[in-house]
Amino acid sequence: MRYLPGRKEYQLGAKDGGDVAARSVAKGANLDPPDPAPQEQLRRARLHRCEGPWRTRLHPWGPSAGGLGKKKPPVPRRGSEGTCGIMGTSSPRAVLVLAVALAGLSAPRAAYGQPNFIVILADDVGWGDLGANWAETKETPHLDELAAEGTRFVDFHSAASTCSPSRASLLTGRLGARNGVTHNFAVTSVGGLPLNETTLAEVLREAGYSTGAIGKWHLGHHGPHHPSFRGFDYYFGIPYSHDMGCTDTPGYDLPPCPPCPRHGVAARVARKDCYTEIALPLLENVTIIQQPVNLSSLAARYVEEAARFIQRASDSGHPFFLYLALAHMHVPLGVPPLPPPASGRGIYGASLSEMDALVGRIKQVADSHGKGNTLLWFAGDNGPWAQKCELAGRLGPFVGAWQRRRGGSSAKQTTWEGGHRVPALVYWPGRIPAKRTSHALLSTLDIFPTLVALAGAELPPNRRFDGLDVSPVLFGWSDVGHKVLLHPNSGAAGKDGEIETLRLAQYKAFYTTGGAMACDGSIGPAEHHQPPLIFNLARDTQEQEPLDVASREYQAVLPAISRAYAQALEDIATDNVSVADYSKDPAATPCCNAQHVACRCQEPGSHAAVPDRRTERRATRLCL
Repeated sequence: MRYLPGRKEYQLGAKDGGDVAARSVAKGANLDPPDPAPQEQLRRARLHRCEGPWRTRLHPWGPSAGGLGKKKPPVPRRGSEGTCGIMGTSSPRAVLVLAVALAGLSAPRAAYGQPNFIVILADDVGWGDLGANWAETKETPHLDELAAEGTRFVDFHSAASTCSPSRASLLTGRLGARNGVTHNFAVTSVGGLPLNETTLAEVLREAGYSTGAIGKWHLGHHGPHHPSFRGFDYYFGIPYSHDMGCTDTPGYDLPPCPPCPRHGVAARVARKDCYTEIALPLLENVTIIQQPVNLSSLAARYVEEAARFIQRASDSGHPFFLYLALAHMHVPLGVPPLPPPASGRGIYGASLSEMDALVGRIKQVADSHGKGNTLLWFAGDNGPWAQKCELAGRLGPFVGAWQRRRGGSSAKQTTWEGGHRVPALVYWPGRIPAKRTSHALLSTLDIFPTLVALAGAELPPNRRFDGLDVSPVLFGWSDVGHKVLLHPNSGAAGKDGEIETLRLAQYKAFYTTGGAMACDGSIGPAEHHQPPLIFNLARDTQEQEPLDVASREYQAVLPAISRAYAQALEDIATDNVSVADYSKDPAATPCCNAQHVACRCQEPGSHAAVPDRRTERRATRLCL
């Protein structure tokens, strides 16, 4: 078997006062979304968008483990070669207009040069899993320190509430309805993130950055969908979720899954949702270096490889972008090296503490290469996986009470707050205010355009973005984020990727509701709502009671919500929309050696469980 290759005019928070907001609506406050034409002009001016086809290329210096140490060709300069370096010539008037428009936002970049970027994405982490968010959580001292030394966002949302769509949106700045990734890819998936979608890594590499991805990918591993061909100079990690392959150290899951089969072991009864025949692979660039991966040491390996990447990138003299997608807090939870802390949360608490220490170590490494040179952005990919019971995270106050009364979970896979409101922190000493809490309505969608702007790069043209450049919020100049934010279905009810829920200021409208599987096994049935259910989150964070349709407040806000929803659907329908290939083929399965049971790299018992790097290098199997 072969493995082939604005904006906000309103803020949400406890201090805002829901009744004041309601009175504003009753008085006729403008909740309409902005006219798209001037907004598009503003986006083009502020972010220096190019006209013409976006050119990406596979650079001659990568992808390879040693590629970061090689000298890259110079990045084309703007000026006589055009606003995109090699694409046409700009008129003097255009240059003047763009210079004026960029003067304010480019000040931090111009003063300090291109910053380094580290984006840490935690898996299945709850809003309440951060001690700075929820006082009952005691296992995150390093993350809490990060919050104290940077800015904490309390109204921050993942772009989708399941793995692949959330990650695709972070790396493209576009919802799944535009980029084509509407549900998860499989072990046997042939496709992945559509190739005509440009990733954040591709844009930053074009701008002179060394780019690395460490951790879970889950955006296609077959052929050109592999991260080494999506803009990353270096990759180290697993191609999909770590419950999508067996290991010899299965960790904790509900129900528990058995370890990988071995020769001479009697056939076992297959368990639903357990991958028992193919071992989970660990890749370095396009090479499988371990199969099955040792989950017990995976976190330490990620820290080690992140430190190596940062060192190599620093030695190369180029700014770097590191995308670190953790296995924490997705099940199976690994066996912690330390006993669980005295928090009463058992295995989950111990795993959360391990993740916290990992983030603390990455921060320490980044600071050691020049404190103030690196922006670190921590966020979650979606809310907790509630059906895993005590192995799932905390929602905080965002419990989705209306849905719970009808059955099912209101967390991961749903459009309730528990599904997509996630912890988020940004740390950049000397640039981003410390000890600040922002109530701006933000999203993982904003990471793409914000980092592109801070790097002095250009957004890809001929497509629309759902994310915003929120650098003014980061720098404390504003607390204004999205006025309208869309939430797609992620598996709980309705069609995958369909826009079922809309946020407008403090109001949240549901056109479809449904609950994912809960700890008790219940599933909330899909219900369609016309007119929509509308909640005022400023006074109902639990999403317990929707507004009475006959109330003055409901009647005042409904027209603005209806217009915003119609405009959003029209905007998507008229955009350049991609379509992902979700076809499957067993030949696409990553397999180190098809002659060995579970695709093991070596026969059971023929090598140590955790080889050192020299042994590991000698035992590599090329995937191409």
